[in-house]
Amino acid sequence: MSADAVSRVAVTAAAEAVLRKLHAVNGPLMFHQSGGCCDGSSPMCYVEGEFRTGASDVLLASLPIAEVPEPVTFWMSKDQFERWRHTHLTVDVVPGRGGGFSLEAPEGVRFLIRSRLLTPEETKVLDSSE
Repeated sequence: MSADAVSRVAVTAAAEAVLRKLHAVNGPLMFHQSGGCCDGSSPMCYVEGEFRTGASDVLLASLPIAEVPEPVTFWMSKDQFERWRHTHLTVDVVPGRGGGFSLEAPEGVRFLIRSRLLTPEETKVLDSSE
């Protein structure tokens, strides 16, 4: 299993469609997953760079989205990553209203995370590439 075949984050087709729409209006996008309470536990979508990341954040993925010229970055707080490091995350979208600061809020949908444990093989590949 190669490092190119393993990822920590994926995006559903429904989430990709929302990201294309948001990109058309806002330009380059990013996610930040803080692990906070309430809506803070949902992935928040921002214009790339609008949420300042730093030493307390980890870049988990640069997600290619069809018809979007630049990847959507996915960041997580370092503390949250330490708890979730053995988990594969899938960004999905569902009807409803999420966090007021996240770009999808006015669209009547909200992003959420679906997760599963990484397989031992995936963990080995990802741990060796860090």
